[in-house]
Amino acid sequence: MEPGFEALVSIAVGVALAAACGFRVFVPLLALSGAAYTGHLRLQAGFEWMGSGAALLALGVATALEIAAYKIPWLDNALDTLATPAALVAGMVAAASVVTDLPPLVRWAVVLIGGGGAAGVVQGATVLARLKSTALTGGLGNPFLALAELVGAVVTSALALLAPILAIIIVTIVCVFVFVRAGRFLFGRRAASS
Repeated sequence: MEPGFEALVSIAVGVALAAACGFRVFVPLLALSGAAYTGHLRLQAGFEWMGSGAALLALGVATALEIAAYKIPWLDNALDTLATPAALVAGMVAAASVVTDLPPLVRWAVVLIGGGGAAGVVQGATVLARLKSTALTGGLGNPFLALAELVGAVVTSALALLAPILAIIIVTIVCVFVFVRAGRFLFGRRAASS
């Protein structure tokens, strides 16, 4: 693979994994760790620890706890308070671990803006969806939303590793849809003036 193309693919993988961190903090990091552990993904220097057995085990436990916690209706809203900054950090870590072959200034700009931004936008969309679900169902619909977010994290993580450009396109479409729907719910639909 040519160095320029390899750098673009690493950016796409990093940003897509970061976006998946917006759905669930630990699922994409577990996928990243598993791919590195099995030798399917090369990690940036300094992030090799993510491909260790200990990291894989720790991220597996953290993922299981995160999934279980989101099944409790009142706890899921409390977790969103912690998940927003955690998703930003996890997104930046995920991006930093795979973005390669770039000058340091460009690499860190991609990590901070692309990785942190992607995680933040997706996390923002999930917070809006949870707000709407809580308002409409009194929190009873939130476990179903939590399942959808988990599926989103798993699918986006898998696509990030297998087809990163497709993952970015799908996440963009989902976020636009959620923001438009939540905006209509929160601010009402304005009648067109004739």
